[in-house]
Amino acid sequence: MRLLLDTHIALWAISDSKRLSEDVRALLENEGNAVYYSMASVWEVAIKRKIHPDQMPMDEEVFVSLCEETGFERLDIRLSHVFALKGLTRQKAAPRHNDPFDRLLLTQAKTEGLKLVTHDSLIAGYNEPCVMTI
Repeated sequence: MRLLLDTHIALWAISDSKRLSEDVRALLENEGNAVYYSMASVWEVAIKRKIHPDQMPMDEEVFVSLCEETGFERLDIRLSHVFALKGLTRQKAAPRHNDPFDRLLLTQAKTEGLKLVTHDSLIAGYNEPCVMTI
């Protein structure tokens, strides 16, 4: 399986957080799975660290270093990912979702044939089969 980690999942994984479920740990440790982190996550960490340093446990350089050290593969942002944003739709009854980083991660997963691993229940409102909510 090819997995793209939502930013919070990547942060939990590289910091060995107890918030990461055993099921997700097993997915990440399975050598048959390719695990990716996105440049969108690097960007998100950088912005959130600048705005709220007390809420972001590390800066973007440390984030990248730990992701690479863990063996995660980097997924760059491509034009096809950005262009795919216009095709995203939310279910009418779904609550509003204001996170542009999540939308980009979603289009990256969809475009690249990856499963987006997330704990964010709002992403399910896009009703995309590439989402794996844990």
